[in-house]
Amino acid sequence: MKTLGLLGGMSWESTTTYYQEINRRVRHVKGGLHSARCIIFSFDFEDIANLQRDGKWAEAGLLLNDAATKLRLAGADAIVLCTNTMHFVSHGIEESSQLPLLHIVDSTAEQILASGYQSVGLLGTRFTMEKEFYKGRLTQKYGLRVLIPNEADRDTVHSIIYDELCNGIVKEQSRQAYQKIIGELAEAGADCLLFGCTEIGLLVRGSEAGLPVFDTAKIHATAAADWAMADEA
Repeated sequence: MKTLGLLGGMSWESTTTYYQEINRRVRHVKGGLHSARCIIFSFDFEDIANLQRDGKWAEAGLLLNDAATKLRLAGADAIVLCTNTMHFVSHGIEESSQLPLLHIVDSTAEQILASGYQSVGLLGTRFTMEKEFYKGRLTQKYGLRVLIPNEADRDTVHSIIYDELCNGIVKEQSRQAYQKIIGELAEAGADCLLFGCTEIGLLVRGSEAGLPVFDTAKIHATAAADWAMADEA
């Protein structure tokens, strides 16, 4: 089994989900006491969030590149970036670390298409919903139609992620706000929902969404575990 290098801590709430889901997948496939071989580099998210807020994305990207290189030196065989938003500056990771990056959009989009859906309602941070690095990959590489909330609702989705979910706070009022926004995406033509932030699954369960849900944290983690086990006899 190959060793996964996880870039985590953005936030650690969702990194916990990654660690759990990767190991659950390995146990499900291999049985017994098997668990994943993985190394975690966990950032102090306050540092990253400040760079995001100040628009210092290039500096944030250099931090990712440096951490990915350290994971290679520690023995990782591939990099798993445990966050959607920071894929905005993930383009230097493979060159810096000389390791493959298992991209979060690819595993999610492949599962959406395999399930027969074409029109995706995207929820995530403002950066993920508005910048082309995410929507563009979904549309240009996979041919998906992407719908996002209106500006006011994007503010709501974004603030709940950073002010509450990244701090482990789950409020019923926020769950209801998300459900309202999801309903509006469905009315606009979305036939499925993409949780484009690894924390959203902490707030809204798939059974509550009213649309088929693709939770990037769980999908990405499972795909990473499968990659690590892929070459075994």
